[in-house]
Amino acid sequence: MRRNLPLVLITLFLTMLMPLAAQASERVLIVVTSHGYIGKDAASSKGDTGYFLSEVTHPYYQFKNAGFDIDIASPKGGEPPMDPGSYKLNDEDNQRFVATAEDWSKMQNTLKLSDIAAEDYSAIIFAGGHGTMWDFPDDPDILRLTRDIYESDGVVAAVCHGPAALVNVTLSNNRFLVSGREVSTFTNFEERIVRLYSDMPFLLETQLKERGAQVKKALIPFMEKVSVDGRLVTGQNPNSARAMAEAVVEILLERQPIQTVALQH
Repeated sequence: MRRNLPLVLITLFLTMLMPLAAQASERVLIVVTSHGYIGKDAASSKGDTGYFLSEVTHPYYQFKNAGFDIDIASPKGGEPPMDPGSYKLNDEDNQRFVATAEDWSKMQNTLKLSDIAAEDYSAIIFAGGHGTMWDFPDDPDILRLTRDIYESDGVVAAVCHGPAALVNVTLSNNRFLVSGREVSTFTNFEERIVRLYSDMPFLLETQLKERGAQVKKALIPFMEKVSVDGRLVTGQNPNSARAMAEAVVEILLERQPIQTVALQH
């Protein structure tokens, strides 16, 4: 027992350090929309949209600060459309992201979802923005990657309109991923507040409930609300993006093995 005491002490010391940073680098995938119109196409558009910037940048820096590698992808690849109202000068993460060449280049050159293998990622995160309502629900690669990452013990997360990616995801048992699960998403009432209730192809809150989800809401619209149901993490609105990512980081760090140092005898 005494001979093993140094190893025990080192293990306890390393345990105390966790989870200050990822013990070993894992890769997470942030997915953004490729759809830039409020409507099916430019001809029927009632305005421009796209991904909501802070719903990318707030999670991005939570993952980066925790030591994870991050890729950004979209259904079409390349540079996706940004919601013109989502860049706010008083948002430090947005400013930092756009001003940092290494980070911003990932958005300018998003990976194409069809080129991505699920086994390369420990988590997939769907950022919001109204564009997701048109290209996320039926995208075959979103359905494939979400199912495969989740069934490989990975984490699936989404925020605001990002849960549009989840409405049609079925697992190998043919059940909807969200069935019987607690989920937060942009609500019908919030959609009314932003005056896009009648312009959506469907309503997220309603559709998720139809899939069997238990939709959990903040007491007041646009307040932070995150639901964690096992390895499914969802946030209600832009103000929930950072807390959503914090929950994902916590889950991933808890899965990290403790690294010990081999002692010479």
